[in-house]
Amino acid sequence: MKLKDLRGSISEFWNEFRKVKSGLVGLGIFVFFLLLLIFEPVLAPFSETNTRWRDISYWDDNPQSAYPIWVNFFSAKKYAKSSVLKDPQVSEEAFGTNRMMTYTFEYDYQYDIAPSDLILKIQGTGAAMMDLTFTRPDGETVYLTSSNLKMVEGGVSRISVDKGSKSEAYDFLGGFESRDNMRKFQRSSIKPAAILFAKAQENMLIDPEPLKGKYTIQAAILLQRPEDTISNVELVVPGRVFGLLGTDAFKRDLFSGVLAGIKWALLIGLLTAIVSVMVGVIYGVISAYLGGWKDSAMQRVFEVFNSIPLLPVLIVMSAVFKPSIWNLILIMCIFYWTGSVKTVRSMGLQIKEETFIEATRALGASNFRIIFKHIIPLIIPYSFASMALFIPGAIVYEASISLLGLGDATIVTWGQILRDAYTGGAVINGIWWWVIPPGLMIAIMGMSFAFIGFALDKILHPKLRTR
Repeated sequence: MKLKDLRGSISEFWNEFRKVKSGLVGLGIFVFFLLLLIFEPVLAPFSETNTRWRDISYWDDNPQSAYPIWVNFFSAKKYAKSSVLKDPQVSEEAFGTNRMMTYTFEYDYQYDIAPSDLILKIQGTGAAMMDLTFTRPDGETVYLTSSNLKMVEGGVSRISVDKGSKSEAYDFLGGFESRDNMRKFQRSSIKPAAILFAKAQENMLIDPEPLKGKYTIQAAILLQRPEDTISNVELVVPGRVFGLLGTDAFKRDLFSGVLAGIKWALLIGLLTAIVSVMVGVIYGVISAYLGGWKDSAMQRVFEVFNSIPLLPVLIVMSAVFKPSIWNLILIMCIFYWTGSVKTVRSMGLQIKEETFIEATRALGASNFRIIFKHIIPLIIPYSFASMALFIPGAIVYEASISLLGLGDATIVTWGQILRDAYTGGAVINGIWWWVIPPGLMIAIMGMSFAFIGFALDKILHPKLRTR
């Protein structure tokens, strides 16, 4: 085919395709997913999501089960946003060989719901003693914690107020709460941040009223040897809202996870559909062309494969073999190819009776040449429509296997995110943003290919062009 003829065919096809509105919608969604895939390195807030999704230490500074940040637009009470304070005021005082380094952070709190924690991160070398104090806008100062630090080069010492200051926060609470209320709480069960950012009054934990204003957090670090150093100190304030899609119970950024799942959904869907449809097309054409007892035998084989339910097979195979995305794709291809065989065979039976096929056979062309050069090219248009319609099923099968705990845990897929949501009690605990985004992405991607498939079906099937 000449380039001019190819351009003409593409132009003719596009003119037909754009008349089908659902096809344009599906194509638009598909292009949107491709753009997200291409720009994932730029859009993903956490660049190592693909390799460190299950590395809990990578997400340690994030808030746990935080709402998406846009929830604040629809809520009367504003949730504290996550922030990192990196430029403290630094002062140094020497006492002989000892040095007192003081790092002072100011945090402007203007929210209704307090942050979930305060985390001080210190980098340096050697040993040190650290005292952390917290001064509120009302003038109250709370001594939070004292720690002995052993720092190594390249390491980070983390001091969490939520984990290490429960007793201090409880004592501060006792200065304002009634004895009856204090009996309702145990030291180990309170959330220090909720107390620290509330007005000092009775019921400050049961019904806290936010104390807005500027807070001062001061870390005094005593270095006892000249070779001991402090290279960096920063204060992380994990909020109650975080990112476009919030975080899960493991503090992972769900927007980064959803972005990382796009490439695997496309790979699973496209690769499974292309391989299985091409196998089905070739099998159906060969069966139709050979005819006779060979056709009957091939159809019996087809019926055996077609009668086997795919999902139970996937469950058994995934349980027997090591969970791998490639094993899953292979198993789906082995059983998925039957979907197009019947239709292709009926097309092949019609085409092989055409005059040009008889003429080609009379000229001495081999069966291989007739099948692959003269019959299959006429069925290619149908195969494109069939591929598009097969993709949603492959994506849903992967999600189903992952939801059952038999998926490949080494990669980030939407099914794996849903599995973690199920085991993490997302529904019970009301963490809806852990369930809806990956589920919605599966539905939208499936819908896009379904729309494209229906559009191709309208345009290309059953137009079998003969010579």
